[in-house]
Amino acid sequence: MPNLGRCADSAAAGVQAETSAQGTEPEEHGLSPNALEIWNPSLPLIGHFPITNSMLVSWIVALGVIAFARIATRNMKLVPEGAQNFLEWMVESLYTFIEGIIGADLVKKTFWFFITIFIFILFSNWLGLVPGVGTIGWGHETHGFTVTRPLLRGGNADLNMTFAMAAIFMVLWLFWALRSNGIWGFTLHLFGPKGESTGFIKYMMIVVFFLVGFLEVISIGFRPISLSFRLYGNVFAGESLLEAMSNTVQHPAWARAMFSVLIPVPFYFLELLIGLVQAFVFMLLTTVFTALICTHEEEHATAAQH
Repeated sequence: MPNLGRCADSAAAGVQAETSAQGTEPEEHGLSPNALEIWNPSLPLIGHFPITNSMLVSWIVALGVIAFARIATRNMKLVPEGAQNFLEWMVESLYTFIEGIIGADLVKKTFWFFITIFIFILFSNWLGLVPGVGTIGWGHETHGFTVTRPLLRGGNADLNMTFAMAAIFMVLWLFWALRSNGIWGFTLHLFGPKGESTGFIKYMMIVVFFLVGFLEVISIGFRPISLSFRLYGNVFAGESLLEAMSNTVQHPAWARAMFSVLIPVPFYFLELLIGLVQAFVFMLLTTVFTALICTHEEEHATAAQH
């Protein structure tokens, strides 16, 4: 186990010795863009199961959210207060917001995913800002102690996590789309002509929208990539910013100790806001993607009635 910023990694020590032998100073690096393995147990029927520092933080967030929900709903009251009041306010506000986008019928079937993804991303982002996350772990001595293998790492600073959430959404998106439209309706939504036309223009529009459908398929294929890279890029950039600000002053030692705490403080408040915005943006984009494929029939029916 690491010793709060004093655990010398043997591999890092070897690199330091080698660079010292060559007469050069070891190069300092910022945060790694990849999650790092901290344990690799061998499990029955599974074999080796590598556990990374970002996975550990994600499990902590999941357990924390489950524990909070259990506590908030343990003694339900007609007039809510405390944790129950906060939980009901958050759920009701998001439910009303999402209902306005995808409709009263579809929100009943999909809200569980949107509320879950929002809460999980939000608290994963905020937990990544807790002092010690990314700064406690294994490392080596340079001008001071440098952590090269942090014990904890923000869950959404791992591209594997953000891509997994985006991939799960796309599977659910396809399921919701097929359930709402059927196979023929889903195909017609992608490749069928939109609007009313007759004669030669009608056949021209069929060709045009058939070609547009292929562009739509390509766009759909890139959605998990754009969703995952947007969230990962913003979270990783925020961590890198805090890392850079904390290392702005290096000498003397007393100034480094003081300014490594003071300088990042304004940026912490900025990252708290960004963590909230990114959770909301991810939820909003998935909601809009779902609305675009699942609510067009309801809109046409409403327009016909008017």
